[in-house]
Amino acid sequence: MMDDSQPNLEVIAPNVDEAIARGVEELGVDEDDLEIEVLDEGSKGLLGVGARQARVRLTLRGRATTPTDSPTLAPAPAADGDMSDDQTTLALAKEAVRDLLAHMDVAADVGARWGEPDEPGKMRPLYIDITGDDLSLLIGRRGDTLEALQYIVRLILGNELKKPVPAVIDVEGYRARREQTLRRLARRMADQALERQRTLSLEPMPPNERRIIHLELRDNDRVKTESVGEGDRRKVTIIPQR
Repeated sequence: MMDDSQPNLEVIAPNVDEAIARGVEELGVDEDDLEIEVLDEGSKGLLGVGARQARVRLTLRGRATTPTDSPTLAPAPAADGDMSDDQTTLALAKEAVRDLLAHMDVAADVGARWGEPDEPGKMRPLYIDITGDDLSLLIGRRGDTLEALQYIVRLILGNELKKPVPAVIDVEGYRARREQTLRRLARRMADQALERQRTLSLEPMPPNERRIIHLELRDNDRVKTESVGEGDRRKVTIIPQR
């Protein structure tokens, strides 16, 4: 039986051996230094349908949990299991993206981390960062491919964990750059709407980008913003206030 007073790490991979190998690499220790508990041996399914990843828990022998322990180690699970669940979700998210990239024949590094909720009571976003060389293929025209990839990963996580996970995927900092561009656009268009004293419409945007425009101008009491249109043609209008 595992000693729950020791730091441990859960790893998800296509099979048990690979899960152990990844855990050993991430922890930077020898396999002999670990106690290994196979939580799920996984399954290949039938013709790839119903396949399930293997999951193991690796516990470091002979060490107490201290503030100087490696940051990749997860502390022993809390009574409600939240810490263990968080680590499992991060591992599953990285594995899901790695598998998709492999199918696309794209070589890249994948990292995952928890963010802070936008508002009290909201779910924490799970940020997945993809880095590498020449990854424009993953972004697509105006981020279309990136949005599709994010949608698929959210479906995979929701199906595996039986709950929604607000995963946000970024490729080489594209989203951060796009957000700054949209904020500048919002301010510039607001100035033009005020100067011309008429309503101006922006190009159609997906919901997450329209939200950036609304938030950027939320505290500007000289204009108000509204989303108009249907489906893919929905866009933000900026209305000057007299």
